[in-house]
Amino acid sequence: MSITSYGVRDSATMLRRNLRRMARYPSMTLVLIGQPVLFLLLFVYVFGGTMGAGLAGNRGDYLTFIMPGILMMAVASVSIGTAVLVATDMTNGIIDRFRTMAIAKVSVLTGHVLGAMIQTAHALAVVIGLAFVLGLETAASAMQWVGLVGLLALLSLAMTWFTVALGLASPDPETASNLPMIFVLLPFVGSGFVPVESMPAGLRWFAEHQPFTPIMDTFRGLLAGSPDGSDAVWAVGWCVVIGLVGYLWSRQLYRTRAAR
Repeated sequence: MSITSYGVRDSATMLRRNLRRMARYPSMTLVLIGQPVLFLLLFVYVFGGTMGAGLAGNRGDYLTFIMPGILMMAVASVSIGTAVLVATDMTNGIIDRFRTMAIAKVSVLTGHVLGAMIQTAHALAVVIGLAFVLGLETAASAMQWVGLVGLLALLSLAMTWFTVALGLASPDPETASNLPMIFVLLPFVGSGFVPVESMPAGLRWFAEHQPFTPIMDTFRGLLAGSPDGSDAVWAVGWCVVIGLVGYLWSRQLYRTRAAR
């Protein structure tokens, strides 16, 4: 059996380990999925009337506007759980046991990433399904839905690798639960819930140039059936940069921490 085959086999084993842990502790999955659901209900039913009127529309129009921000928060929410699980593995001694076993080193982190992406897919399915129940309207074609799913998958992969690195860099699970919170907050300081044109000059400049704004704008364009090619290029570029930095940082941290 080749080295690649061993890596795939061991990664599948680590994926099963993470899926079984999710099944054994469903409360954590429910909390991670519940956060974006709660924000969706809060913004639609508490702020939707007023904010929708401010956008020259109604509650339904505001639901359509905030959907990209909610999707972003769903991905970010699951990534926080990933950081906690990685930090837990690094502090409870299980990594020392893995080091004594004849398994591919890459499989431990790969199992976390694949498990997180499956969990993210569940969260996104729940959020999108609920949004349609609440009255989400979209003009996206089949190909634009494919593009939306592809970009969500790329974003999930990128953010998962980055939060894996944050989990490895954290001295304990408590710290790991706090470091990725920036990903939950950034949609608020972007185009997630209000147009950036409504912000003060300094804040507007930050909102226009932070990584999540072109990603959310691309989501919004795809859902509306009129994506902007420039936003899409920036969105993919930011996802690639975040994912590559997270992957390389994770590899370095795993080598140094596991060697101690």
